[in-house]
This record gives sequence, C-alpha cells and structure tokens, in this order.
Amino acid sequence: MTGRAENLKTMTLLNIAADYEHSAGHHNMLQLIHLRWIAVFGQIATIALVVLGFDIHLPILSMAFVLAGLVAFNLASHLRWHEETRVSNRELFFALLVDVGILTAQLYLSGGASNPFAFLYLLQVILSAVLLEVWSTWVIVLITSACLFGLSLFSRPLILPPEHINGMPSLYRDGIIICFLINASLLVFFLTKISNNLRRRDAQLADFRQRTVEEEHIVRMGLLASGAAHELGTPMATMSVILGDWRRMPELQRNPELLEDLTEMQRQLQRCKSIVSSILLSAGEARGESATKTTIGTFLNALAEEFRNTRTVEIFQFQNHIDHDVQVVSDSVLKQMICNVLDNALEASPHWLALEVTSDADRLTLQITDRGPGFLPSILENFGQPYQSTKGRPGSGLGIFFVVNVVRKLGGVVTARNLAEGGALVRIELPLSALVV
Repeated sequence: MTGRAENLKTMTLLNIAADYEHSAGHHNMLQLIHLRWIAVFGQIATIALVVLGFDIHLPILSMAFVLAGLVAFNLASHLRWHEETRVSNRELFFALLVDVGILTAQLYLSGGASNPFAFLYLLQVILSAVLLEVWSTWVIVLITSACLFGLSLFSRPLILPPEHINGMPSLYRDGIIICFLINASLLVFFLTKISNNLRRRDAQLADFRQRTVEEEHIVRMGLLASGAAHELGTPMATMSVILGDWRRMPELQRNPELLEDLTEMQRQLQRCKSIVSSILLSAGEARGESATKTTIGTFLNALAEEFRNTRTVEIFQFQNHIDHDVQVVSDSVLKQMICNVLDNALEASPHWLALEVTSDADRLTLQITDRGPGFLPSILENFGQPYQSTKGRPGSGLGIFFVVNVVRKLGGVVTARNLAEGGALVRIELPLSALVV
C-alpha cells in the first residue's frame, strides 16, 4: 500500500508540475502573439520607409499577401489561445516555425541573404532556446540555417535606383544597424517577460512542494495521534471502572468534597474519551459513533455550548448571526479545528473570549477574538507554519498549523492580526459548498 501511495503521489506531483508548465507555456504563447503584432507593424513601417524614403522598388503586392497571412495566423492564434490555456512544446514549436516561414518569404521577396534583416533569424533561434525543449531548438537552428543558405542561392534581387547603386555599402550598413536595434529591443522586452513567466512558474512549484511537505507532516501527525489514541483506550477504560467503584464506596459518599473531586475527575475523563474518539474518527476509525446530518447553526451552537461547559473561562461570548441555516454533515475534524483556535485564544486570554459567526450565500465566516498579549510579529509573518509558538516547549506550535491545513483542504483561508485595543483576532472563511450535504 505504501508503494502504491508513493506512486499516486508521484503521479500527482508530475500532473501538477505539467499544469504549471502548460500555464507558463500559455503566458509565453501570449507573448509570442504580442511580438508577432509588433512584427506586423514593424514590417509595414520598414516597407514604407524603403519604398518612400529610399525609392527602392519592392514587390509590394506579394509582400502584402505574406503580411496578410501573418495577420490571419495571429488572429487565429489569439482566438484559440484566449480560450485554451494548456500550451505544449509542440504548439510553441509550430508557432515559431510559422514565424520563420513568414520571415523567409519576406526575405525571399526583398533580396534574400543580402538583406541585412536576415539577421532576424538570430531572434528566432534565441527565442526557441528560451521557450522550447532542446531537440526543438536544434531543429529551429537547422531550419533557419537551411533557409539562410537557400536565400543565398535563390531570391528576388533588390532593384535599386541608379543614385543608390554606388551607395549600396552605406545602405547595407544602415540596415545592419537598424536590424541590431530591432533585435536588441525585442530581445530585452520579450526575454524580460519570459523570465517573469518562468519565475512565476517556479514560485508556484515551490509553493506546491511546500504544501505537499506540510500535508505529509499532517499525515504523519495523524498516524501518530491515531496510534496514541488506540493505546490510551485501555488505561482510560480502567480508570473509568475504578472511578465508578470509588463513587459507590460509603467512605466517599459521606465526604462531599471528595465526591465533588471525583465527579470532576469523571467529567475530565469523559472529555479525554471524547478527544480520543475525535482523533479516531478523523483517522476514519470511529469508535461506534457515526457522522450525523445537522445544520450549520445547530452544529456551531452545540460546539459553543460544549466548549463553555468543558473549559474554564470567565466570559465566553458566542454570537451566531447566521440568517439562512443550511444542512451539513457534523464533522469532527471541523469541530476539532475550531476548538484548536478557541483553545489557543483561551490560553492567551483566560478571562474573556469571543466567537462570532456570520454567513452569506456561499461563505461561512468565524471570528475568534481574545484580549491577550497578541501575536508576535514573527508568528504573524510565518502564520500557519509548524512549530511557530511562544510556549517554548518542544513540539509546540502545531495547533495553528493543523488549523491552516484543514481550512486550506476545505478551500478556505485563515488570517490573523493583532487588535489596536489589545488582543488578537483570527478569521476563518470557509466555502459553504465544502460543508453542505
């Protein structure tokens, strides 16, 4: 079973990593589309400059057809990748091939390899090295090399006016400078965007790995707690029998103080049994109890009443502002999670504690407020991380870690802040869809 679980976990990691790769690929494809629009306007401006400024004859109609093909392809790309968000290496490779083909056609119509804008092939090679897998990049290198070699043999020569024939080296030099500026500007602009996409993808992967480690930690804690709960069952049953026998002893029945202490011991033992039952229920090993259908209002009212009766707190203010009650399944994990936050607040503020519950059409919000010293800045900064605690005990600081992970599993969020008037507030927001029957 362990091997199978590890395989499933590996497959999940690979699938999510692939999703992040496709997401980065989608952003990169959008950048290519933007770059292609720049190329469209750049070609129009260059053709206009060459024809009107230098009076050089170009096959404008043929070049316009090629340009129209580029515009049509870019419009189709925009429509497709606006809806589809999963972009693979093969699709990026095809898009770059189209760009190479358009550039080759325009160079063929405007002097071939003698056109200084032939150096734009380097832009395609560099983009492929950044965007594509290694084999795809080498294919682009081979194709662009073959295109450049073919253009050196076959192309339509430029027809220069007589006054420019003697100045051909000067025109070529000016073309080289313009081509360099275009290449440099586009590379800086585009590679900056690509680097941001890659950094965003890496940050997402790092966040996912961190969450995976935390969830594994929760699983190990659950296994440890489940084992401890099993072990505690027998001694607690023995203690329960002994306390029951003591209660029937005449000596104790005649002593009200001892009888009161005995009653308190039985109540606390019953609470320990309830905690053990909750642990086993959370691990899928209920001790005869089963999940029951209830409403969110009833569930929270019962939780608040039980908390008030089983903890020593001077003032516990519970405000239930739920107007529209909904059916839910009573979940011990949810109950334990809320009680963890309340217990932490009670430890910081044993004299006063408040729980306020509100809801709207699709969200349940719980606010736990105390009048204690508040959170340290370091704990707020790393809120939800394990072993962040002011108690100074080994292994402490797992309560909020457990809370954050349970809430995150349910699709909610947990936030915390210190109050200006003193004390702290923890806010839990949960989607009702994760709780309803």
